[in-house]
Amino acid sequence: MSLLTVENLTVAIGGRKILRGVNFTVERGEILVVVGESGSGKSTLLKAIGGLLTGATVGGKIFFDGRDITHQKPAGSAIGMIFQNAAASFCPVRTIGAQIFEAVRAHCDWDEKFFRARAAELMAKINLDVATLDEYPFRLSGGMAQRAGILAATILQPKLLLADEPTSALDTLTAAGVVNELLNLRLSQNLSIVLVTHDEHLARRLADKILTLEKSA
Repeated sequence: MSLLTVENLTVAIGGRKILRGVNFTVERGEILVVVGESGSGKSTLLKAIGGLLTGATVGGKIFFDGRDITHQKPAGSAIGMIFQNAAASFCPVRTIGAQIFEAVRAHCDWDEKFFRARAAELMAKINLDVATLDEYPFRLSGGMAQRAGILAATILQPKLLLADEPTSALDTLTAAGVVNELLNLRLSQNLSIVLVTHDEHLARRLADKILTLEKSA
């Protein structure tokens, strides 16, 4: 059974169809890259899978790990999300560690000592200094912020990672580093990834499968 199955997915917002008849599967440990022109619904697709859409009419079916999640948020921490601008997804007046720990506590009963030890293990894998936990978002470079976003999205070892153009705001060298970290996590955690990008080179490098979306008429 596929980890993720999307069947005839349609999403309309304000009476306008953003997605129409989208079908695909993602196997365990597989990377699906989603490409398409601006306005074709790539980010909307990720939000539909992650249960993050508001004010939208959704048709079709989304099955995750054998369960229909079409009209509900996935339970627990099984799906993680990396946003295009990770720094903007953090509160600017609280440390990175405090914010991630708060999110972790919403799903499990780790104490802070265990959290920091677990975070340190993962940070070593994604080339992020453990001191970043005590930094504020505005003090991080673009690459550090994206890695902090990866840490937040994967610390509870989700089965599926949704990544919305995670390298678009980064220089070429930093972007290559972030891509390497995602590939390493895929191998070490058997992580499935659905990744949105405009970068054809990145798509070819990462993808086991490529889904191309076109603008709805």
